[in-house]
Amino acid sequence: MKNKKLKAIIILSILIMLLFMILNVYISYLGIKDSAKKAIANQNIEIAETLASSLDVDAYKVFLGDPSKNKEYHMIKAYLEDARKKIGALHVYTLMIDNPKISKVMVAAMPSDLEAIPISLECTVPQKQVTLAYQDKKFSTDIISDPIYGDYLTVGVPIIDQERVIGFLAIDVSIYVINDISEKVLKSSISNLIFNGFFVILVLVFFIMLHKWYQMVLQKELVETEDTYHSEIQSLLASVQSLRHDVSNHIQVVHGLLRLKEHDKALNYLTTLSEDIHSIESVKLQVKNSGLAVLLETKRLTAQNNNIDIAINLSNDEFEQMKTTDLIKLLSNVIDNAIEASCDIPEKDRRITISCMKNSDKYGFVVKNTGLKIEDINQENLIKSGYSTKKKVPGKVRGQGLFIVNEIVNRYKGELVIQSNDTETIVTMVIPFRK
Repeated sequence: MKNKKLKAIIILSILIMLLFMILNVYISYLGIKDSAKKAIANQNIEIAETLASSLDVDAYKVFLGDPSKNKEYHMIKAYLEDARKKIGALHVYTLMIDNPKISKVMVAAMPSDLEAIPISLECTVPQKQVTLAYQDKKFSTDIISDPIYGDYLTVGVPIIDQERVIGFLAIDVSIYVINDISEKVLKSSISNLIFNGFFVILVLVFFIMLHKWYQMVLQKELVETEDTYHSEIQSLLASVQSLRHDVSNHIQVVHGLLRLKEHDKALNYLTTLSEDIHSIESVKLQVKNSGLAVLLETKRLTAQNNNIDIAINLSNDEFEQMKTTDLIKLLSNVIDNAIEASCDIPEKDRRITISCMKNSDKYGFVVKNTGLKIEDINQENLIKSGYSTKKKVPGKVRGQGLFIVNEIVNRYKGELVIQSNDTETIVTMVIPFRK
């Protein structure tokens, strides 16, 4: 099921990547085409201004006085035709704009295969641009689709006679010119598009690797958590079995005393047993962190079953700045070591003190136990995986406890200190946190 989900995620990611690349190319093409259109419009406005300033204004004024195919008409047309061929324009012509809605073609230079345009023919320049021209402003249009002359862009600039506008000079640029330039720019930009696609692929690969790494870390933490809780449950079961054994022994003693009709002794025995049970119940811990509460109760019970005097000091805090699983692994390994070390000395000397404290910016965990001195106190060795100063026991893995503790402390950028003398060993763990 997980593999199917992963495959589905990969396929979906690839489809999204392809869609992104296609969309990226399309958007880039539109952007390049729009930029090319604006650049061509600006360039042809400059050309039109040059042509308008070089036009024989006197001859054009004579033509406007008698708009017919006279000598001045042919003179102006020859000038426009020469300009059209030199600049490679589709059409070059003059316009009369005497109202804000309609423009009229007066003199037009056209390709030879097209029918000559009559004088005063209504032009296809949109009303928006005609209005600008009526206000004596230069203009450029979007792409105009004409069933006769094709698709083109038009620019126009005023023809000025002594600071008075007497008409407009217009240039039509074919859509093929715009597309050709756009394609050339697009080809020159293809490396950027390839880089973008490659970048998307890298992001996808990184996502897949990150997903696999996260799954590995999650699986590792899950296994460690299961091991930790399994160990604590086993410890709890062992304690319960020990209690069951003790209770069975107590019942047998009381039963024996009653059969011997030693009623006073039986009563005294039960009284002492009741006091012991009451003393155990009075040591209930008020711990806000439920995971920590279970751990400490289990370890306290284990210590009591081994006749170890145990004291627990706690701050009134939930210790929420640490993951509960880390907190349990941190303390359980150190406390287990302390219990095992205390069991190596006479019962009357067995003592363990556990402190879990908090101040403004860090947690302090201290586990102190009586026991034999650790001879090899080289801390670097103690925290190595597999290193142990304890006696080897068949079937039992040694040297993992402090290694795990050190890993957790390092993960939180904390500090681990181990001290040991002839009578006791102290393990201090400091975990800083953000306020």
